[in-house]
Amino acid sequence: MQTFAIGSRDFLLDGEPFRILSGAIHYFRVHPDLWADRIRKARLMGLNTIETYVPWNEHSPAPGSFRTDGGLDLGRFLDLVAAEGMRAIVRPGPYICAEWDNGGLPAWLFTDPAIGVRSSEPGYLAAVDGFMDQLLPIVVERQVTRGGPVVLFQIENEYGAYGSDKAYLQHLVDTAKRAGVEVPLFTCDQPFGTMIEDGSLPGLHKTGTFGSRADERLAFLRERQPDGPLMCAEFWNGWFDNWGTHHHTTDAAASAAELDALLAAGASVNIYMFHGGTNFGFTNGANDKGIYEPTITSYDYDAPLTEDGHPTDKYFAFRDVIAKHFPVPAEVPERRAAVPASAVPVTSSAPLLDVAAASPALTVPGSVPPSEATGQYRGFFVYERQLDRGGVLTFSEIRDRAQFFLDGFPLGTLSRELGERSIVLPGGGLLQVLVEDQGRVNYGPRIGEAKGLAGPALLDGVEVQDWSVRPVDLSSLAAFRAAAVELPAGRSGGTGVAGPSVSFATFDGDGPAGGSAGRYLRLDGWTKGNAFINGFNLGRYWSRGPQRTLYVPGPLIREGANELAVLELQGSTTREVRFVAGPDLGPDEK
Repeated sequence: MQTFAIGSRDFLLDGEPFRILSGAIHYFRVHPDLWADRIRKARLMGLNTIETYVPWNEHSPAPGSFRTDGGLDLGRFLDLVAAEGMRAIVRPGPYICAEWDNGGLPAWLFTDPAIGVRSSEPGYLAAVDGFMDQLLPIVVERQVTRGGPVVLFQIENEYGAYGSDKAYLQHLVDTAKRAGVEVPLFTCDQPFGTMIEDGSLPGLHKTGTFGSRADERLAFLRERQPDGPLMCAEFWNGWFDNWGTHHHTTDAAASAAELDALLAAGASVNIYMFHGGTNFGFTNGANDKGIYEPTITSYDYDAPLTEDGHPTDKYFAFRDVIAKHFPVPAEVPERRAAVPASAVPVTSSAPLLDVAAASPALTVPGSVPPSEATGQYRGFFVYERQLDRGGVLTFSEIRDRAQFFLDGFPLGTLSRELGERSIVLPGGGLLQVLVEDQGRVNYGPRIGEAKGLAGPALLDGVEVQDWSVRPVDLSSLAAFRAAAVELPAGRSGGTGVAGPSVSFATFDGDGPAGGSAGRYLRLDGWTKGNAFINGFNLGRYWSRGPQRTLYVPGPLIREGANELAVLELQGSTTREVRFVAGPDLGPDEK
């Protein structure tokens, strides 16, 4: 067994100075069969530690539940870190931000209006305790003091940017210690104003988050913490992207120079991100600082290791910097190999609204209900109401994108991003509204807001009540597969598919160990929706960019026949999708 402690100027491993050279890998953004590969490539860059957040909402999708299966097996991930001879930093939140849906806080938590999140409100603390009771044993038994890799444990996350409830922070500290957390506890905040003081407590090690002006930021941190090792707990070497914007990049040489300054100053570092991964399914977050901006599926982050696990120029620049200060392994990973592209046509399709109509509907008396009333907290929902006349239909807000149909005829789309709230109905009939939750806000005061159609719903100023709402279940595509009909060989007016629909194709694969070890799905000619490989939701695509491809992890590909499904909301100009070797995240910031 070993010890890990905070010294007067250094971290101390068994009493000897130890510099943390860490890289962030979020296990929940990487296929579990690829964890070992990504961890190993971090070591080959010269790192000695892996850092990860823990997403409460993924582990606890419903009250009282706690999942550790598949890609949520945190214990296995930490064991793989240890097997590679590396250390680990665990950051369990309970709020993580991370450009992740709802900042990691469960949506069900907010169905109780009395809950006061990120505070010492009793209902919230009780929910946090339930989460920690399940999580902490996984971490505790893997501490360095018990033969495992974990050397640091974070309390909350950049809390100084949100509040200063010291009783809340103390509760988190007490909970961790009661459960047996023995490694040092730390907080991280931006080195501005009073954030570092507001977000921490005496006895907790304070660290900073920044991506530039390292000497200045470290000096600010040292003023507020005269003793203990300096550490940048999030060295931002890239950035995330929103739909409709450019792809953010940072110059490799400039980032490497900042990393060099950090190491030359004697600081420890956690590179955020070393390997970004993917917002699979409906897991992406969003920002809203007056304009709602959902985050794209790729979390490439312009990181040293690409979304599909290949080294970049930034990887080698960082490796060279680390080699100036510490030994690095002689082995280096290979760059992405060229792989020929291939095309796959979809051959059958099922109308989404028809399939959804077969599922049970929840009819709620009174005002239009939030989508959470269905018990499903992500994805798509169909609102329905029989109307006896037309007029101007207005909502207080659309959350986040709504397609309107009257007796099956498309009327138009309203977008939260554009502030649209009203649509003209030409007459009466069955009104159906397909609503997409495009990702919950992960930072700021709009965390936890309800999704769906926000009421009151007014038709020419008179409230329309008693709506029905159906969740669209995409956890299994069986209902869509059963309803799919073969597409005709050709038709006048084009060869695309109508939307909203789910279309299917089959293709042959040579299995994850062969040439299909990793691909990207390119959807030129398709408009907006989600794509699935063998039922696994790869995430959202959208023709507005910047992202033009979806990453397909190699382990998803089976030997022999494989299924591709494409949920298309608007309609396509093609029935073909292509598999390509590399990503296309659109034009860089430069």
